[in-house]
Amino acid sequence: MPSDAPIVTRRPDHATVPPDQAAGPAPSPAPASAYAPHRKIHPKAVRGRYRRVKTLLGVVLLALFAVIPWLRWDRGPGLPDQAVLFDLGSQRFYIFALQLWPQHVYYITGVMILAAIGLFLATALGGRVWCGFTCPQTVWTDLFVWVERRVEGDRGDRIRLDRHPWTAGWLAKKTVKHAAWLAVSLVTGFLGIAYLTDAPTLAADLLRFDAPALAAGSVLFVAACTYAMAGFMREQMCFYVCPWPRIQAAMLDEDSLVVTYQEWRGEGRAPLRKSEGWDTRTDKGYGDCIDCGQCVQVCPTGIDIRDGIQMECIGCGLCVDACNDVMARIGRPGDLIRFDTLTAQAAKAAATIQPAKATAAPPPRYRLIRPRTIVYGLMLVVVGGLMAIALALRSSNDISVLRDRAPLFVTLNDGRIQNAYTIKIANMSLVDRHYRLTLAGLPQASLSLSGDGTEAGTLSLSARANAVETYRIQVRVPQAALTESSTPVTVTLTPDTGDGQPVRHDSVFLAP
Repeated sequence: MPSDAPIVTRRPDHATVPPDQAAGPAPSPAPASAYAPHRKIHPKAVRGRYRRVKTLLGVVLLALFAVIPWLRWDRGPGLPDQAVLFDLGSQRFYIFALQLWPQHVYYITGVMILAAIGLFLATALGGRVWCGFTCPQTVWTDLFVWVERRVEGDRGDRIRLDRHPWTAGWLAKKTVKHAAWLAVSLVTGFLGIAYLTDAPTLAADLLRFDAPALAAGSVLFVAACTYAMAGFMREQMCFYVCPWPRIQAAMLDEDSLVVTYQEWRGEGRAPLRKSEGWDTRTDKGYGDCIDCGQCVQVCPTGIDIRDGIQMECIGCGLCVDACNDVMARIGRPGDLIRFDTLTAQAAKAAATIQPAKATAAPPPRYRLIRPRTIVYGLMLVVVGGLMAIALALRSSNDISVLRDRAPLFVTLNDGRIQNAYTIKIANMSLVDRHYRLTLAGLPQASLSLSGDGTEAGTLSLSARANAVETYRIQVRVPQAALTESSTPVTVTLTPDTGDGQPVRHDSVFLAP
């Protein structure tokens, strides 16, 4: 060997090692990226039963969202006549005949609890039917995809257009699409804010470019969120933002209806050749799935349902429609992909292995009534019943009492002890009311309004309709009548007209 020949060593696997690495450890591979690049999804158009249901529900929900702010409801003079109005400025929620004040925040809590339990029940029964059919993200994404499809074409046309270099035609289509998206977003932004203020007034102010900065900015903010989430983020909102995909697994059981690929029938997969009959495919061990990929192409989240139940599946059923269309064209039974339960799928898979036992045993039925659904149903009934009772018995009057803390008490010249209180009366009715205020727990107590020297055992107060009136009163008690330094008292407000329930508030009277 020549003296100047390079020296190499051999590793146990007989790999040749360069001289500069012979003595040291092998270099570590470059670290993999923690983030995968976003893969744009181009869902393909499909026809079928679930597509029709999605379209119908989407149209109905969008129509309701657009029409409700324009409905009128006469509540009398001085009150808004918008049927559904969440007036944050005056701190009132108007829902047709129902009027909610800040004191009624527990009703909002009850509605949220009912919505959560209803979502749990719907998931236990039918999987992610909320996500697939009625979620606002799904409804608006469907609308944006429909606009995109009308302008740029179906899946293949959109893919080619995205890969095509810029041309006049490319620019025209993109401009029309984004202009339509922006128009839908602006309308959505206006309608969203129209629930918070009078819709006709807001529309007129915006058209005159005379809307308050807060209203105009809010419309633009909602429009920008709609444009970004329905136009670009789409399935990413479901993957990374929405917490429900992570929670839904706890709501499902073996008897929940979920989108299911019938693996026992479809595997093994192989493309269908024209010269190949089904008997030949069966002899080769092939199933009904011809690996056409239509279920993946129509999926709005771009998953392959044949890989099993996945967090990213929103349960829309479009893959069922696509697969049924393919099965009909090749002359095979439908529902290779279907809404089914894990219990039924296990029984069907076992039947293919032992047909004799399957013939003797009845097919499994969908169990609507089971412990999970019973618990959710009872919770809905209990919470809904409590809310109905609370609404029926709610008072149209309220009172708050705030005792002065500086000073805690005052000793008058005649030896009596005086405490001062600020009384706020909320008249939640639509008529002016007069009230009688009394104080219980203090013998020999006299009441007087601030600035009025007249003392009495009761006070006559009034409050305008749908308003809060504030009064300042003094309570005076002879020191000899007080046995403790802190005496509990109860302030009672009784409507003089008798068409409202008395309301009470507990406080204290302080003395030396």
